[in-house]
Amino acid sequence: MCETCGCGQEGNPVKISRPGQTGHHDHDHSHDHDHPHDHDHTHGQSHGHHHDHHHDHHDHTHGTIQRLIRLEEDILGKNNLVASRNSGYFEAKGIVALNLMSSPGSGKTTLLERTIQALEGKRKVAVIEGDQQTLNDAERIDRTGAPVVQVNTGYGCHLDAEMIKQALKTLEPEEGSILFIENVGNLVCPSLFELGEKSRIVIISVTEGEDKPVKYPTMFQHADVCIINKTDLLPYVDFDMGKATSYARSVNPGLIFMELSAKTGEGMENWIQWILDLVPSE
Repeated sequence: MCETCGCGQEGNPVKISRPGQTGHHDHDHSHDHDHPHDHDHTHGQSHGHHHDHHHDHHDHTHGTIQRLIRLEEDILGKNNLVASRNSGYFEAKGIVALNLMSSPGSGKTTLLERTIQALEGKRKVAVIEGDQQTLNDAERIDRTGAPVVQVNTGYGCHLDAEMIKQALKTLEPEEGSILFIENVGNLVCPSLFELGEKSRIVIISVTEGEDKPVKYPTMFQHADVCIINKTDLLPYVDFDMGKATSYARSVNPGLIFMELSAKTGEGMENWIQWILDLVPSE
């Protein structure tokens, strides 16, 4: 998990900024998940034991695995505590937070742009954008008129609850609003980190192949909704919709499916109605 993907590296720079700003004076903090550094390096030191160092290799490997497991449990435990606090904040302010997750190129940002346009005048909206670098997606969302902040995770391949907590201080979403959290493009790590969200939406596109749910089952197990995007390309790609939904239901029988094209708008009405039903009008 974090110990191998890079986001657990000490000193990983996480930056939270608004479009139109340089980011130089925005929140910029070292994000190391409070990782303990208890790795045993004695095997590489010179104490006159080089002649028999090889015999305990198996025990060292087993000990390393145990330490990694404890480290991962510690990381997730601390994250879930902050996520619970985020959830309490959302509940107190009547905010519905939706965590949008996908692999890169699935069309998350395009879907989000069209969703914001469709909700204009119907519900208040705010957005937290997550990417390793750049303000590109936040600038696209900013052009829709929705309040948005960008979280740049540096080495990190996912958002976590602490990043959301910090982003909320800058964003200050209105009471009763819908908060869209566009997670970093990745179908592995984001599935493990709760953010305090009400629902999780996984987005795949017909260009990715129908076997994504069985290749990345944890993501689909933890999702509430699966959006199959870019249906306008179905005549041009080899994608079996029946297989895709069957694979997904094999890991999560209760998953809700929506087929749409964020580019053309076809099928968007079911998605928009699902959102409206989450936040009744005042």
